[in-house]
Amino acid sequence: SVQSGNPTPPRFPGTEYRPEGGCMQGVPPTSPPNIRLLLPALLLCWCCRAWGQLRYSVPEELPKGSFVGDVAKDLRLELPALRDRGVRVISEGRTQYFALHGKTGHLVTAERIDREQLCRLVEKCVLHCEVVVDGEMQIYRIEVEITDINDNAPSFQEGETEIIMGETTALGSQFPLAEAHDQDSGPNSLQHYELSGDEHFSLAVQAGPGGDQRPELVLAKALDREQAAYHELVLRASDGGEPARTGTARIRVMVLDANDNAPVFSQAEYTVRVSEDVPVGSVLVTVKATDADEGLNGHVKYSLKKTKDTASQIFQLDSETGALTLVRSLDFEEGYSYELQAQAHDGGGLFDTARVIITVTDVNDNVPEISVRSSLSEISEDAPSGTVVALLHVQDRDSGQNGQVQCSIGENLPLQLEKTFKDYYRVVTAGELDREKVSEYNLTVRAVDGGSPALQRSSVLALRVLDVNDNAPVFAEECYSARLAENNAAGALVLTVRATDADWGQNARVRYRLVEGRVRGAPLSSYVSVQAETGALYALRSFDYEEVREVRLWVWAEDSGSPSLSSNVSVRLEIVDENDNAPQVLYPPPAAPSAAGSGWAGVELAPRSAEPGALVAKVVAVDADAGQNAWLSYELAKATEPGLFRVGLHSGEVRTARFPLARDASRQSLVVVVKDHGRPALSATATLTVVLAESVAELLLELGSGAAAPGEPAGSLSRWLVLAVAAVSCLFLAFLLLLLALRLRRWRRSQLLAASGSAALRGVPASHFVGIDGVHAFLHSYSHEMSLTADSRKSHLRLSSGSCCDTLPARPAPDEPAPLLGENIAASRHADPAAPPVSVSQEPFSAEGIFVINFLIWGFFFEVCASKVIIVCSVMSYAACAVNGNYLV
Repeated sequence: SVQSGNPTPPRFPGTEYRPEGGCMQGVPPTSPPNIRLLLPALLLCWCCRAWGQLRYSVPEELPKGSFVGDVAKDLRLELPALRDRGVRVISEGRTQYFALHGKTGHLVTAERIDREQLCRLVEKCVLHCEVVVDGEMQIYRIEVEITDINDNAPSFQEGETEIIMGETTALGSQFPLAEAHDQDSGPNSLQHYELSGDEHFSLAVQAGPGGDQRPELVLAKALDREQAAYHELVLRASDGGEPARTGTARIRVMVLDANDNAPVFSQAEYTVRVSEDVPVGSVLVTVKATDADEGLNGHVKYSLKKTKDTASQIFQLDSETGALTLVRSLDFEEGYSYELQAQAHDGGGLFDTARVIITVTDVNDNVPEISVRSSLSEISEDAPSGTVVALLHVQDRDSGQNGQVQCSIGENLPLQLEKTFKDYYRVVTAGELDREKVSEYNLTVRAVDGGSPALQRSSVLALRVLDVNDNAPVFAEECYSARLAENNAAGALVLTVRATDADWGQNARVRYRLVEGRVRGAPLSSYVSVQAETGALYALRSFDYEEVREVRLWVWAEDSGSPSLSSNVSVRLEIVDENDNAPQVLYPPPAAPSAAGSGWAGVELAPRSAEPGALVAKVVAVDADAGQNAWLSYELAKATEPGLFRVGLHSGEVRTARFPLARDASRQSLVVVVKDHGRPALSATATLTVVLAESVAELLLELGSGAAAPGEPAGSLSRWLVLAVAAVSCLFLAFLLLLLALRLRRWRRSQLLAASGSAALRGVPASHFVGIDGVHAFLHSYSHEMSLTADSRKSHLRLSSGSCCDTLPARPAPDEPAPLLGENIAASRHADPAAPPVSVSQEPFSAEGIFVINFLIWGFFFEVCASKVIIVCSVMSYAACAVNGNYLV
């Protein structure tokens, strides 16, 4: 967390801070020399963007919230976007020593930093932290060097030391003194020793193998116990700080009687190499010292020289045997080398020292650690390849091969692991994601070190794939078909179409609709409908198989995505026939409304000499239904003579079953029932009248005997026929007289024109109506067509075009004049003198006479033919009357 106090850098006495190049530098002001000695340059930093790292330097012991560096400026991050991008600082280890100030973007201290506590064995103390920018999936590494200040004075483990010397101790003998320790480093560490208090002793400082100073007490003047039984000395240790700090230790030297021999170690230095997993209580090494004296002066006891080093808490030296025992487990990562001072004391106060160097070897006892710096919990399935899913930090506290870590993820995944820098990895997409195949990934990241046996650790990342509308609805079947019985109830369920969408949520919600079409000219939506949510198809009206036998339609399925996707399927609705139509009899035809009785009627002629099996009639019927409902069967339901006729079961043919007998009635009435094979079966009846007669005359006589209507004599029909023949004859004679009058009028007119010498008239040639050709032309000009039927309502007369009596042939062309009928020959010759002489008969009626003769002959022939036609029509009308005015087929 960021300290919410004043974000400005703290001010320390004697030091002035000013920003310079993105760093803070300590500049001593003009102050007294003692202040400059107390506070040296506190802050020295440098900022570097290369390789994504920043470097700063701050002194130790800064208060919480102190300024470290302007991260926002150095990383070029906009202050308003710090919160939006999710910028945060992560420090290595359990304690977070740094934090990011949200308002200023400064890196500040989150805890008090004690360099001596953090970097006890390290000369250069550097702390690492990372700035994670979640919005950009970026990590910037920051190194902060903690510089030392002179906050620790040299100190001795024991404030008072007692040294026992024999009075016979040789001059120049050296006695190791307790070393002072200063936790500071560099110039602030221990620099020199001073000894004061007695002339018998002097101080000698020896340089150790690591550059440390080891004070030793040197006997400069012979001791005399009788003069002084003990000597008091003061050892002072000073560091190099400004001002310098000192520590003192009191040394008491006791003078004993002569002890000629001191203990001697078998070797001056013991070296031990042990593994860090050696069990507690193990004897690492045994030191051995001998003393040539006897008795109490020759009894040797062992001890470790006490120091502030933690080694004295890890190892224990047996005072009697000299065995060095491990009392606490070793950890290579905390310390890999220890140096001890073993002392051997005899009973007379003499001793010897030996160095014990313990080297710890690394064991693969630390499992790799996986830290998720930043990760996504959801990702869209259309995310492009290379999208960063997670940032990971992997480390192993072991060293060498044991600390080398290999990271991996599962195979056959659209994700891959990439190493960025040092111990950082990122998980990125390596292919297309498909939520319909895998909707969630539990990605297992495994970290394995190089030890033997190898240790590993795994971490699971849960990644949910968000749906994108990339799948169209799919119908359960390629096409649907259903059968629906006709005469169904309106609103009946026909079938249900089902389409599924592999997407999720709103993208998988499917709605149905019909593709509009037409059925028998009417909109499809008036016949069927589909429920938008369920896909249920309903019939909106009752279907009739005889009108609609099949309905083909398309159902459209569309999801609710954006943009939406759709698909369609064809539906075939087959109308199943039901037996709802009775058979319809085509022959015999239906009786007229005025006919007595009901049902069907017909008249057939059967000779009395017919043999058994002779065809009399055939009942023809159809059924509008289909299949079994349209299969028809015929049976004779009622007959005047039951054994005389039979009906074919499937053909409907009426045949004689035996020879007609004389006792059989001439008029037989048959009722034929036509049934279909539906369930229930429907039927119709046909009534036939069969007359047993040998000729048409007998048939007409038989029919005429009962055909006349009541109150109307049978001979009235003949009278009407005679009147019709007479009317036609009179009409023909009137027509002849009219034609003769017209011909005389034209002849008279031509005579008058010729006598008056008028100009020649163009007209009809004289030979136009003369002779046989004239008769033919006459008949052609006045031809007509007549159609007569037994039903007078259907009889008609059709005249041909140009049949009007006033129509004459077309006028001849002007360049070929033709003389008019009866034109004066003399006038013609006078008009054309060059014309050759023509002999013309002077009898005025020669041509017309021939024409009249021919016309009378043909007229008589026409009258005779017309009379016969009228007679035939009369007979047919009479027969029709005999069957109550119905058609005779």
